[in-house]
Amino acid sequence: METKQKDIIRGGQFLIKETLSEDIFTPEDFSEEQKMMKEAVIEFNDREIIPHKARFEAKDYALTEEVMRKAAELGFLGVSVPEEYGGLGMGFVSTMLTCDYISSGTGSFSTAFGAHTGIGTMPITLYGTEEQKQKYVPKLATGEWFGAYALTEPGAGSDANSGKTTAKISDDGKSYVINGQKMWISNAGFCSLMIVFARIEDDKNITGFIVEYDKDSPNGITLGEEEHKLGIRASSTRQVFFNDTVVPAENMLAGRGEGFKIAMNALNIGRIKLAAACLDSQRRIVSTAVQYANERKQFKTPISDFGAIKVKLAEMATNAYVGESASYRAAKNIEDRIAMRQAAGNTHQEAELKGVEEYAIECSILKVAVSEDVQHCADEGIQIFGGMGFSEDTPMESAWRDARIARIYEGTNEINRMLCVGMLVKKAMKGHVDLLGPAMKVQEDLMGIPSFDTPDFSELLSEEKSMIAKLKKAFLMVAGAAVQKFGPALEEHQQLLMAASDILIEIYMAESAILRTEKNAKRFGEKSQKEQIAMSKLYLYQAVDIVEKKGKESIISFAEGDEQRMMLMGLKRFTKYVNYPDIVDLRNEIAEKVKSENKYCF
Repeated sequence: METKQKDIIRGGQFLIKETLSEDIFTPEDFSEEQKMMKEAVIEFNDREIIPHKARFEAKDYALTEEVMRKAAELGFLGVSVPEEYGGLGMGFVSTMLTCDYISSGTGSFSTAFGAHTGIGTMPITLYGTEEQKQKYVPKLATGEWFGAYALTEPGAGSDANSGKTTAKISDDGKSYVINGQKMWISNAGFCSLMIVFARIEDDKNITGFIVEYDKDSPNGITLGEEEHKLGIRASSTRQVFFNDTVVPAENMLAGRGEGFKIAMNALNIGRIKLAAACLDSQRRIVSTAVQYANERKQFKTPISDFGAIKVKLAEMATNAYVGESASYRAAKNIEDRIAMRQAAGNTHQEAELKGVEEYAIECSILKVAVSEDVQHCADEGIQIFGGMGFSEDTPMESAWRDARIARIYEGTNEINRMLCVGMLVKKAMKGHVDLLGPAMKVQEDLMGIPSFDTPDFSELLSEEKSMIAKLKKAFLMVAGAAVQKFGPALEEHQQLLMAASDILIEIYMAESAILRTEKNAKRFGEKSQKEQIAMSKLYLYQAVDIVEKKGKESIISFAEGDEQRMMLMGLKRFTKYVNYPDIVDLRNEIAEKVKSENKYCF
């Protein structure tokens, strides 16, 4: 079996264990089957979605539903669903790949697709009984039915467990009666099934239910009007009201009070898939922007020749490359973990559940990083187009509006920032990730005399890898001291958590790009990776800046006196290059490549 017990790195362990480039998966490792899948999805996007952009922007909800049916005919809705339930039974990387390339035509379709295949179907495949799976999953996998996910309420957003919707058992114990109100429900307008979360009596945690919806016999379910939104305009988003809605007792998902757990794990999958859904959007924005910049002349010169525009093109391309590197690295970790658990005798259900849960930290990191990059990319895209970028006649303004939701749904980026550090600390407490040992070692090293030897950085990317190792020490120093000082009360110090998470995010993203580039340079030759090397170096340089800024902010906020001085000195040591890269040169190199290819080409 491919995933031999090569010590598969656990979630969060990237911080304390060195990952070798040969152990990470990159998009250059796609199998023939995956490449065919990618081509099929790109062709579908080019044929069924992109030509109808204007109709999506004009809130043509029927079109969204129609294109979803076409996606179903090609099997795209069932990529991750096991074959015995009508799906294609492909691995996690293929699921990511489908989500990646189908999502860039318009955010409206991307949202409908993501809500259906992720949080609309996954809770049943992961938590359903055999009967529930046989009954519902084939309908969802083939697009006979569409799914929605009803968690959020007017008073329960980030605090998902505080919902007021109730489920009361009937006198004969055969059914539950649901009452309450949900909001921001994607696909509500055309779904046949909703995963609904409600509270039984005064249970501490909510419970999940599979609720069928048929508009001809609505069973006490009414829908609000379509919401008018900044972006994703043709994605159906409505309030849903339950008024004595009767649900058979056997439609409870998992056990009583398990709803919060279902919600959190469904969101983990939703988060990494949301990162995937932002990738091809960035590639397309870069391509559209460079094509315009090559054609648009000012002062008798194409604007792509101006340094100010090159900066933008280089940064946009770099973030796209880095986001892609990190997303597929994590996706393959999840896939390997699932395979490992299945080999050990877990059912598909248990294996997938535990596989994704293991990498919840990475899922949150990716959700934050990639959603912020796609927004920045679209924003710079508008800027390159100038006044035209602000016009609805060019694609940039809708890309910018559609990107905005990505930082809010599947848990806001603020919540995800706090989660990734919070989960890491919890893993450390459970002994899954040894943070304390390495953190103590960093403290000891700070007391010792630093080495003044000049390291040998003749090997490709060796200085960059040495910088990553130092950034990890910076994180361990800051987070270790904060945990020692505040213990479990650390979660009350949100500003510190946010700063620590920014350091964590930059380490994971920068390392992923460096390892991908190193792996490809080793097998395709260094010359073939010239611009990728430049992108990896450019991203790292900026990551170091962020680590320095956020580290300093934390240290001066919770430490004082000698401890503060000591840690600031340590931070300086951990963020110092031996040989600084020439940033202007790196940007020019990347921009020139994108310019000459007239598209995103990595």
